[in-house]
Amino acid sequence: MSTVAGARGTPAGAGTLSRARRYGVLAICCLSLFIVGLDVTIVNVALPSLGHDLHASVSGLQWTMDAYSIVLGSLLMLSGSTADRLGRRRTFQVGLVLFTLGSFACSIAPSLLLLVIFRMVQAVGGSMLNPVAMSIIRNTFHEPRERAQAIGLWGATMGVSMALGPVLGGLLVQDVGWRSIFWVNIPIGVSAIVLTALFVPESRAPRPRRIDPAGQVLMIVLLASLTAGIIEGPNHGWTSGLIVGLFVLALGALIGIIVVEPSRPEPLIDLRFFRSAPFSGATVIAIAAFVAMGGFLFLNTLYLQGARGLSPLAAGLDTLPMAALTVAASPVSGWLVGRIGARFSLVLGGLAIVTSGWLLTDVALGTSFVHLFVAYVVFGLGFGFVNPPITNAAVSGMPASQAGVASAVASTSRQIGQAIGVALVGALSAAGAVGTRIGRSFAVDSHPGWWVVAGSGVLVFFLGLGSTTRWARGTAERTGELFEEDRPPLSPALVRVRAR
Repeated sequence: MSTVAGARGTPAGAGTLSRARRYGVLAICCLSLFIVGLDVTIVNVALPSLGHDLHASVSGLQWTMDAYSIVLGSLLMLSGSTADRLGRRRTFQVGLVLFTLGSFACSIAPSLLLLVIFRMVQAVGGSMLNPVAMSIIRNTFHEPRERAQAIGLWGATMGVSMALGPVLGGLLVQDVGWRSIFWVNIPIGVSAIVLTALFVPESRAPRPRRIDPAGQVLMIVLLASLTAGIIEGPNHGWTSGLIVGLFVLALGALIGIIVVEPSRPEPLIDLRFFRSAPFSGATVIAIAAFVAMGGFLFLNTLYLQGARGLSPLAAGLDTLPMAALTVAASPVSGWLVGRIGARFSLVLGGLAIVTSGWLLTDVALGTSFVHLFVAYVVFGLGFGFVNPPITNAAVSGMPASQAGVASAVASTSRQIGQAIGVALVGALSAAGAVGTRIGRSFAVDSHPGWWVVAGSGVLVFFLGLGSTTRWARGTAERTGELFEEDRPPLSPALVRVRAR
């Protein structure tokens, strides 16, 4: 069922799609989000088992998670612009194929190195799913209220998949083995590929953004070298030539972005965005919140299974309260943001993350499950409140023409935070791991990592306060005016039309 893209980027017949067809397209897009969201929590549950089978150290487990996050975060904006240029349905299908093939390859990986490589293939596909699916949804639902309902269902899918991940992952790892967690993606991915070909109309942007190769390469080098330095620092020594070289390379890539990007006609990241305090605050809040999330999932899995000896299923069930509260709190936070703004959700979320991290900074082998339950519930509440207002704050004051790019930066920041969180807490907590074995001492060794989680909450709290002031809103309005000035002047004929 192919369609021809219209002159303004709307597929032919999109405006006449039946309600059933529109929601069918939404369901197909939600399938892609489901497998990507499931991947966040289901892989964490399997870490101790795959580490044992593949003889992986703590740093090896970090690479299993971070190779995915680095590649995904680096390519999100490139995938979005590629979809606008070559076609959203086509790019979405390619992403589904790569993610599905990557999942199959992960399930048969004979070594840790190959598993990490196949996770990177997964991530290339994953970068073409969420942002492109959101573009398809926006292009399918034109009525504002119906579009808002569709985006709400889309967001709920992520919550359900994250809540299901710990239990499903624990059950599969315990009864079948860790390789089975990747099998889940295959039938869903194949179904989505077929359904996309049958029911999703093609569309393109009327004026797609140019690709920025220099910015893209610099972004990959920055993320990869910074993460590698943090992960490998404990193994090679923080003052070794390799680690110092990696950090110098990261600094050089950052300087390159600052120097090169302003001269690009359509940069990967327009640095003028950061003149907006809400945008800058949302970017750092996204990184901090996902440092906390990535660190929490990584530490908690190794603590429950490695230190306390729980089965994968028991560990997954213990983590379920965190995921359930995240699901429950997210729509409440979204509703509050729409009514009273982002400040309350950000401040409450930051306080809850601080409290949860602090409750776990003295965790021991004998810590009661009631204590853990409270910490997990509080963390889920905090993360559920913080995540929804991030994108809202990022686009605050931006003209509509820049909202997509601003929200893409926020999405990229989430992946950066997740990668840094896993790298940082793993580097600080790896002292008690002997070779590839994570022993009982990990309970105590994890304390510095939990302080990182708490510190991330402190950052969210203060930035939530500072980025929502009247002064901050003024900087957003002035930044928005910069981009309005960049727009070409209207033709006299169009001015007369708009004046009528």
